[in-house]
Amino acid sequence: MAEEQGQERTEEATEKRRADFRKKGQVAQSKEVNTALLLASSILLWYFYAEAFWTDLTKLIEYLLRNCGTFFVTPESTVQLLMFVLRQGASLIMPLWFLVLVVGFLSSFVQIGWLVTGKPMMPDFKKLDPIKGAARFVSKRSLVELLKSLVKVAVVGYVAYSTVANEFGRALELVNMEVINTLGYVGDVALTVLLKCCLVMLLLALIDYIFVRWEMEEKMKMTKQELKEESKESEGDPQLKSKVRSLQQEMSRGRMMSEVPKADVVITNPTHISVAISYDNENMDAPVVIAKGAEELAFKIREIAREHDVPLMENVTVARALYGVEIGDVIPESMFKAVAEILAYVYGLKR
Repeated sequence: MAEEQGQERTEEATEKRRADFRKKGQVAQSKEVNTALLLASSILLWYFYAEAFWTDLTKLIEYLLRNCGTFFVTPESTVQLLMFVLRQGASLIMPLWFLVLVVGFLSSFVQIGWLVTGKPMMPDFKKLDPIKGAARFVSKRSLVELLKSLVKVAVVGYVAYSTVANEFGRALELVNMEVINTLGYVGDVALTVLLKCCLVMLLLALIDYIFVRWEMEEKMKMTKQELKEESKESEGDPQLKSKVRSLQQEMSRGRMMSEVPKADVVITNPTHISVAISYDNENMDAPVVIAKGAEELAFKIREIAREHDVPLMENVTVARALYGVEIGDVIPESMFKAVAEILAYVYGLKR
């Protein structure tokens, strides 16, 4: 919708947007990495396991051929023979099965970390729309995937063909070799082809992973409007926050004004400052600022003070110094003498 309104996605994705994409299962994961790592690990496993595999397979075949003459064909014996062959075959391919399981998990874990979500499995009836479904087949994404597949097949095919073509001269000598030597030669050539193809697959997987990460970053980018809306959701509407702040200030101002009648004196700057001071020598160690204000609030404090017969004392220096004191705090020690003189004068007036 943002693109329809003419807004471009130019802003980097926020942590919240990344988390939302991750919850939906939309992460940067390359299938080529899984394939390449599985191929490389399979070749490595086969290099160490091939001898044991052929040895066990040979023993199994020898056992079957040696005992086939004594085998009585009955339903029970046939089932037992089948179960025996399946168990032996399963034990032979168990390392490969375990390798596929571990490498498949690790290849995904390295790319996206630990992620468990059921969002991709949730039914989406929008995907049943035949028009949109047909559009996906000719979308930019499908064309990119097709191009990537064609490049992979072309590169791997060229590497395999060039490797086999270089062995054409030696292949003519196979007619003079024994069968065991021929099989060994074919195995060496096949291993060479697999290794070269594996290296090419790993390189293509690295390139594809970088491309997938870049593509996901571009997909997660936000428009300026989306960034503003997310900021409102996470931090609150600025207008609402301003109203709440104004309400809090008004309530605090009301509480402060209710303390003005309790003041012993209001020290003023004739232009725009008023500070109300209270002192109880029995309960306080020093005078306390109970109200202060500037401009209109200063005149309001003076008005309340006059209504309750609280003395007003004009002292520019003291008023400015006490205006920096927080409400409810005692005055600074440097102002003790000046405030004491003012309070003494006020108490004298009252007497």
